[in-house]
Amino acid sequence: MIPLGIVVATVLCFLPALSGTFLNWDDNVNFLDNPAYQGLGREQIRWAFSSVLFGHYIPLTRLTWSLNFVLGGMNPWGYHLVNVLLHTANAAIFYVVARRLLAAATTGGAQDARRRPEIEAGAAVAAIVFGVHPLRVEPVSWITGRADLLCALFALVAVWSYLRSVETVGPARPRHVLISALALAAALLSKGVALPLPAALLLLDVYPLRRSGRLGWRTLVREKIPVLLVGLAGAGVILYALRYGALLTPTSTYGPVARGCAAGYSFTMSLVRFIWPASLSPLYEMPARISPTDARFGLGVAAAVAITAGLIALRKRWPGGLAAWTFSCLMLAPTSLAVRQGADLAPDRYSYLAGLGFAVVVGGAALGGLRLAQRGILARPIAWMAATAGLAAVLGLGAASFSFAQVWAQSESLWRWAVELDPTCSVCQGKLGESVLEGPGGTARVGEAEAYFRRAIALRPDLPDAYFNLGTALVIQRRYPEAEGPLRSYMERVPQAAAGPERLGLLYLLEGRHEEAIPLLRSAFLRKPATTLLRGYLIQALQARARELETQGRGGEAGGLLAEARALGGIQAAGQARPDALTPRPGPERADRP
Repeated sequence: MIPLGIVVATVLCFLPALSGTFLNWDDNVNFLDNPAYQGLGREQIRWAFSSVLFGHYIPLTRLTWSLNFVLGGMNPWGYHLVNVLLHTANAAIFYVVARRLLAAATTGGAQDARRRPEIEAGAAVAAIVFGVHPLRVEPVSWITGRADLLCALFALVAVWSYLRSVETVGPARPRHVLISALALAAALLSKGVALPLPAALLLLDVYPLRRSGRLGWRTLVREKIPVLLVGLAGAGVILYALRYGALLTPTSTYGPVARGCAAGYSFTMSLVRFIWPASLSPLYEMPARISPTDARFGLGVAAAVAITAGLIALRKRWPGGLAAWTFSCLMLAPTSLAVRQGADLAPDRYSYLAGLGFAVVVGGAALGGLRLAQRGILARPIAWMAATAGLAAVLGLGAASFSFAQVWAQSESLWRWAVELDPTCSVCQGKLGESVLEGPGGTARVGEAEAYFRRAIALRPDLPDAYFNLGTALVIQRRYPEAEGPLRSYMERVPQAAAGPERLGLLYLLEGRHEEAIPLLRSAFLRKPATTLLRGYLIQALQARARELETQGRGGEAGGLLAEARALGGIQAAGQARPDALTPRPGPERADRP
């Protein structure tokens, strides 16, 4: 009944997510503009196992997208439902894992300890805190966040199986270690954030399992060889995906000191947001410069060092605190060293696995309070007050998650919230402009969207997307001469992207500058030949330029252009370019390369 109660409580907190839509925060690239996942045939499976879009190799996650499409098409309700179900399953499995960890910490791992009421109660508290915490809203309410949920599901199974393998004295049982290795492989094929898990299992050997003193490190490492081999293979695949699918921040932009500051900041903020999850945002923007002289980074690093030193000093009296902190830092390290693929600084979704240790600590505190009350050390009125305060805190977390999930339901509400929290966030301003332009009555609100794009450029002139969107907004308003400047600025900042020449070529096509439009549209088409609209724009430009040449008596040149148009799919284009039909968003900066 306890896991069932955890599931019910978790589902209730995330009911608003079921009414959510696809968001203009990667959902557009992964779903709305991506026919590659639509189906479960050979081509879709091949794409799932070959794509490294955004630097992620996540074939199992992409196959779940395909299954969603087969069962429900493009109805976002089904995608959100799967996310909620995955999260509730994770909360239920975490209850079983937390029960074993608390039993090991308090009784040395006695087989019957897990069934003691106070340990079950402590594990239930840990699982509920994990399940209803507002930090979970981002991966649950965001369809693209499914990768974190699926990865965590298999990672929890891997830990659960490993804990079962060490129930008896002596080396781990090979059968369960092998299951743990297979589960880790599935986790890494869902998302690479589970990569530090082999090291986390060694951390569990130190505490709470206390196996390192009995067996020695050589035995502990040898018994985990299957898990370690999977981890090494996963590291190779992740590096390949980053190399061929991501735009990494160069070392010249963020050097070792900056990367260390970003890591220390993310370690500290993970704990701070767990304790006080107020003002959570979909995006904490990466600054153009990271320095220890910046107050937030200097304080973040100092706090991380102080917490580490304090917990090391208290390791004999409170080993659980040091274990939870080490686990959090370990799981955050690969995503926190400023090896960035986007504008995020310590996003909340990274805490999905890293926060498990803190939730166990809360469960351990509840367990300690129950034992004090049972022994009469804690007076009954105080015990009731503590229990009431704890229940109120959990209800507060659940209410905050329910409210925050409503914010995540629509793009415009999400980015308005983000801009309210941080008006200096350039990407947030740009995304709000996109939401306005794409929402109901978008073309009628194009002036409002233009203002957000101009604000985004003023805040961060080095970021490219706002230039593209500003140019698009001006094209929609038929202010063609003004639109050329921002579109050229975008092309200068992202020269390898197809979106720049495509949109500037379309601008020239609308202005009747067909001779100038053709080379731009050709360049874009070579980079993205599967884009139907782009093919149509190029055919239109070729046809129009051929007519111009014919009137000038240059029939030979006109014939060549018409022949090119035929080769592209016929003389008649699919439709005429219309400025009011344009959408913002340049899309991913690097093409999807298998």
